[in-house]
Amino acid sequence: MHTLFRNYRASDPRYYQIAVLTCLVTYGIAVLDFGIHWYNAIAIAVTAQAVQFTGSRISGTAFDARSALVTSLSLTLLLRTDSIALAAAAALIAIGSKFVVRINNKHIFNPANFAIVSLVILTDDAWVSTGQWGSATIGALALACLGFIVLTRAKRAETTISFLVAFAALLLLRSWWLSDPLVIALHHLQNGALLIFSFFMISDPKTTPNSADGRIIYGIFVATVAFAIQFIWYEPNGPILALILASPLVPVIDAFRAGPAYRWIERPHSKPTTPIERMSKPKGAF
Repeated sequence: MHTLFRNYRASDPRYYQIAVLTCLVTYGIAVLDFGIHWYNAIAIAVTAQAVQFTGSRISGTAFDARSALVTSLSLTLLLRTDSIALAAAAALIAIGSKFVVRINNKHIFNPANFAIVSLVILTDDAWVSTGQWGSATIGALALACLGFIVLTRAKRAETTISFLVAFAALLLLRSWWLSDPLVIALHHLQNGALLIFSFFMISDPKTTPNSADGRIIYGIFVATVAFAIQFIWYEPNGPILALILASPLVPVIDAFRAGPAYRWIERPHSKPTTPIERMSKPKGAF
């Protein structure tokens, strides 16, 4: 049992993400009435896989269904539209951006974030849902998110932790400055959409800086911009807008603070030892 658990911990962390997001989507549709249309969810999932497969064939990289599935679930939870065509377009934009908008063999924008902001700006028929989560759901989601950090041994968690700490600190400072009760700041943090953003969007290791200190700086910067957008300029969805504005800074941070590029599956104890094993290693996936 210990060996099985250890191997699971060393495997692709997206399996855990997929499990958590799938449960949340299912619970949201069946119990919480998130306003998720089942046909939109199917359109997003099918289109995402089709674009991922096509992009992989064109670019000559390995087809990675897991990456597209995580993006599909994130879009399903956060994006709202009554148009099935726009739902499919969201998946097309999200997955397509991974293959088109790239610098130094690394895609710049978080796919779901890029698609959501694009559709919200370009159309009047798409919006972001914060959801009617309820305290019990938020508590369960928070535990699942913390479990994700424990499961992955906090690898690449600096972005999420620094973002949440900085954002919480700014909210508490605002409450102190305005002489508001602290419960107001805590209320802003008790948000399911904020947790999804923190653990499944800004945390994307493929679109964050390669170095640990770079990720800390990046997380604090996104939190500061998000706070300014939401509480100074009074625009909704501050974190989502802040992330797309900050994403182009990642290549700049990488240029000054070098670090190893992230690989979804890291197996340090099973390195190929023979020429045949080395030749059989799969190409890097997007």
